[in-house]
Amino acid sequence: MSLWLRFEHAGKQGFGTLNGDTIQVHAGGLFDAPAATGENLPLAAVTLLTPTTPSKFIGLWNNYHAAAEKQGNAIPAEPLYFLKGANSLLAHGQAIRAPALYDGRVVYEGELGIVIGQQASNVSEADAGNYIFGYTCVNDVTALDLIQHDPAFAQWTRAKSFDTFGVVGPCIATGLDPAVLTVRTLVNGRERQNYPCSDMIFPPRRLVSLISKELTLMPGDVIACGTSLGVTTLKPGATVEVVIDGIGVLSNLFQSSQTSS
Repeated sequence: MSLWLRFEHAGKQGFGTLNGDTIQVHAGGLFDAPAATGENLPLAAVTLLTPTTPSKFIGLWNNYHAAAEKQGNAIPAEPLYFLKGANSLLAHGQAIRAPALYDGRVVYEGELGIVIGQQASNVSEADAGNYIFGYTCVNDVTALDLIQHDPAFAQWTRAKSFDTFGVVGPCIATGLDPAVLTVRTLVNGRERQNYPCSDMIFPPRRLVSLISKELTLMPGDVIACGTSLGVTTLKPGATVEVVIDGIGVLSNLFQSSQTSS
């Protein structure tokens, strides 16, 4: 297993693998035969970036049996997904900002994220694992009251694509079995979500296969697998952490629009 991350150091961007508190710097491309340079950097000396810069950030809705049962939703026959804008991307340690012109509920959604490693188009479920580079933590932040604000048009893209609403990181873990992973979300240290990824309606390889039959997936693209029970409203000043053992802790402060301005 490897933990890959992107960082900024001395005004330059780089990437490498994390070994304890040390980054082994690599050159080349993250998804194209990266090679170790021999340089090592202390983790404390860098600023973490999102571990990938996806061309597409795809999110799933209603993808967990427990949440579907609790909320009275039918089990979908196919993945129900939306897109988050690339502008929404936010790294570990950076502040989630409430939209200035929105005063409704903002919620966290702790999720497992799939990171695509090579171009995938119309791939089979049996082969889909070959196109998955690894897994990351995602906080799919949502302006909840906007989704159904206009009864004539569900505003999924708007509600989920505000600047800072697509939180990804801190790294990408390779060599993991997603079926044994658990997603935990903590707000100010209090556990709010704790659910097994094995409860997915459409697990990762099936998601990649089905979505690739409709959208060509590119290296670095992220598919957030959806969330389960325990989503609640964030209050300004709260620290939200998405924790997946084997990947790490994605931690961010939620700021009010007044604070961020």
